[in-house]
Amino acid sequence: MSTPAFERRHALAAAAGISLLILVVELVAGFTANSLALLADATHVFADLSGMAVALAAIWIANRVTSPERTYGLYRLEILAATANALLLLALSAVILVEALDRLVHPPAVQPGWLVGVAIVALAGNLVSLRLLRPGRASLAVRGAYLEVLGDLLGALAVLVAGAVIVITGLQSADAVASIVIAGLIVPRAVRLLRESTDVLLEATPRDVDLDEVRHHILDTPGVLAVHDLHAWTITSGMNVVSAHVVMGPDGSPGALLDHLGECLSGDFDINHSTFQLETPEHVLWEAHHEAAAQSPSATETPQTRSP
Repeated sequence: MSTPAFERRHALAAAAGISLLILVVELVAGFTANSLALLADATHVFADLSGMAVALAAIWIANRVTSPERTYGLYRLEILAATANALLLLALSAVILVEALDRLVHPPAVQPGWLVGVAIVALAGNLVSLRLLRPGRASLAVRGAYLEVLGDLLGALAVLVAGAVIVITGLQSADAVASIVIAGLIVPRAVRLLRESTDVLLEATPRDVDLDEVRHHILDTPGVLAVHDLHAWTITSGMNVVSAHVVMGPDGSPGALLDHLGECLSGDFDINHSTFQLETPEHVLWEAHHEAAAQSPSATETPQTRSP
């Protein structure tokens, strides 16, 4: 079973190749021109490139055949890759900010021609990458790469403006200001990516799934009396899962009920992985009795049972 990230792996690989080219050019130009802005953007691109490389590796590993030890395969590696990438971006932005503040106080001489020329090359490359990655934003890994390239585009624009300011006014501190802008571009999207990936790791309810609405749809199914222990979580980007205990009425048909629930969640919520435990009202009372006994094994009073 392929994931959205797997389907967009070729676009991700092409974007990674473009980022590698931009990285090499910015590193060479940054040291040649003594530009922190170029080196900061190169560091930014390196973080993005490493994130894409890890995501590509995770996509390949995650789509290998599952095993009895890992029945979902290694889908979560994509999420781990996104988490590591977000942490790396935050660390690098802190390094850039510290160095930029020092250069504001003691601005070195910068060769602005390099800034303008390399920024134009980076802008062109990032525009191509954005075009490649945009159709695949349903995947967390590809969406992360898209946001990274978008940040690179804005970073290259900041470098271009800094170079132009130095050419026109001779204000060398513009290079450090551009570096601070680049660090500021990194942080919000890194925090957002970290929050999304952490939610998946903590098995939080997916942001695009309204659990109350799912509950109402289940309860509206003919033959259903009640639903409890309803959970929704994400295995990897684009793969949401629901499980629930569904209490059937006397007129409920297990086969028809399961078919209806599966079609409902798939059609209305785009959830194709659902697990339902069908129960009778008598089983709910039995389950409640044993839960109460487990919590208070020495209790002598009759345990309270929840209604179906």
